[in-house]
Amino acid sequence: MDREWVVEESVGVAAGAGDVYAAVADLRRMGEWSPEVFATWVRGRAIAPGTRFVGFNRIGWRVWFTTCQVTSAVPGEAFAFRVSSFGIPVALWGYRFEDVSDDPSAPRTRLTEYWEDLRRDGRSAKFVSLLGKVFTGVPAERRADVNRAGMRATLGRIRTAVEKG
Repeated sequence: MDREWVVEESVGVAAGAGDVYAAVADLRRMGEWSPEVFATWVRGRAIAPGTRFVGFNRIGWRVWFTTCQVTSAVPGEAFAFRVSSFGIPVALWGYRFEDVSDDPSAPRTRLTEYWEDLRRDGRSAKFVSLLGKVFTGVPAERRADVNRAGMRATLGRIRTAVEKG
């Protein structure tokens, strides 16, 4: 089977795109959504392109951290960040928000989460892939499957929280 380099999943949320964006872009809440992330440390208060943060992650007994930088923060439209490990690019994670309601009194947003594996070429890509396997227990070739399952859980948790208000 060929390695997947990009994965995305979507869910409908019974809320406006601005409300969904506000939940997703609150990086301090990432531990509520993600089955891997259990905490974040955000540098500064404002979330905007250039904001740096550290994600603390866990799968079973394995614990690791990644350094991240917000690359896109457009309220109600897009939110994304790059992940690196020891300064080597690992992945791009992002969210798109699309208003799909025909009725202004019943807002509905299609929330799409996507991931792109940046460990493509060169010795540094091989090195960070090896680090990923050691720290996470997941070989690079299986990361897309693990992330797909995680995205489904994440999107479901975001939808539940936002719809409850």
